[in-house]
Amino acid sequence: MKKIITKKILAQTIEIPGSKSISHRMMICAALCHGTSNIENLLQSEDIKLTIDALKAMGARIDRVKESHYRVAGFGRTPKPCNKDIYLGNSGTSMRLLTGIAALGNTEFILTGDQRMCERPMVELLDALTLLGIYARSENKKGTPPVHIKGNNEKGGGVKIDCSKSSQYLSSLLMMGPFLKKGLDISLKGPAVSSPYIDLTIDIMKKFNVKAQKLSHAHYMVRGGQSYTPGDFSVEPDLSNAGYFWAIGAITKKMISVKNISQTSLQGDLKQIKILEQMGCRVKIEDNQIGVCGSTLKGIDTDMSDTPDAVPAIAVVAGFAQGKTRIRNIKHLRGKECDRIDAVSSQLTKMGIKVETGEDFMEITGGSPKGARIETFNDHRIAMAFSMPGLEIPGMEIENETCVKKSFPNFWDIFEAL
Repeated sequence: MKKIITKKILAQTIEIPGSKSISHRMMICAALCHGTSNIENLLQSEDIKLTIDALKAMGARIDRVKESHYRVAGFGRTPKPCNKDIYLGNSGTSMRLLTGIAALGNTEFILTGDQRMCERPMVELLDALTLLGIYARSENKKGTPPVHIKGNNEKGGGVKIDCSKSSQYLSSLLMMGPFLKKGLDISLKGPAVSSPYIDLTIDIMKKFNVKAQKLSHAHYMVRGGQSYTPGDFSVEPDLSNAGYFWAIGAITKKMISVKNISQTSLQGDLKQIKILEQMGCRVKIEDNQIGVCGSTLKGIDTDMSDTPDAVPAIAVVAGFAQGKTRIRNIKHLRGKECDRIDAVSSQLTKMGIKVETGEDFMEITGGSPKGARIETFNDHRIAMAFSMPGLEIPGMEIENETCVKKSFPNFWDIFEAL
């Protein structure tokens, strides 16, 4: 358990590690190359290590050159056979993206994870792969891991998929598509959640010289016969993680800026600065950094379907705002590392904040939050989001604070240096 010590902080600029979403995708694309790539500023976290270990098991040679600089010699089009289960912990991104990569192999891969991972949905991706003639099944027949994948069909072609639970299903198909003879013509059954992550996948594929197209919000295509080209790449900072420090700026009314942030970033969580601005914060955009400073905060109504990772931090800020904040279209948060709607609402309630929830929304009535012992549910984003109020109000304690290693191992170092 970690006790948060209240303190007065000053306006300041901080630097955060590389994006988790980009790190996963760049490492996978590099493994799909024939040849060697260099990736700098790769995030050092438990989830990325799980992806690295899985890619090594599939035949990639991955060496840490120094600190966050990695060299990747790819296995090319076909992952090598692996005679043991590939363990992916509770990394949903690793599980879903690598399921598509495993479908390129000539032998069976078994992908598994921890207890929570084995409860998280996969059925829509497995069904899509099955429609493509690929052997893809859930071991427990519930559509959740462990999953068995064998790429016994390279034809490709048209496929329809439901991405209302996760955009990662589509990203997984797009990344494998260039190696299928007909490529992939993908129709969605409805709008995808977290759609900025799909744009991010397409952008990273483009950096590796592979073109995927968004023809409409429900129609994507990737041409067959393409190959990933190795090169030298750098991972931009993680805007999901930047959001905790922007939220600290909102709560403490001090300008907290994050370095090396581009306002043209495709990371969906850049939207946080717009949400905080609507709540009454001042946003300062400079050439190479973005800062947020709070004032009198007010409740808003906001659709966060595209920015699910930012919901815990915004919800905590809402606890300090005047009036009600309604966060909508977030049903997919119930299938994250924990049920984040229930987790956030239960912990805000402990702090004396009124919260109403439904299947796909939270409504937070701001007030005067009080200190509480926070249960993290082994969810990194719950731990980080609920650390923020402790700078202003006494009595905040975070249980299982080490769970931040999943995405932001040095979070507490940066937090305590504020």
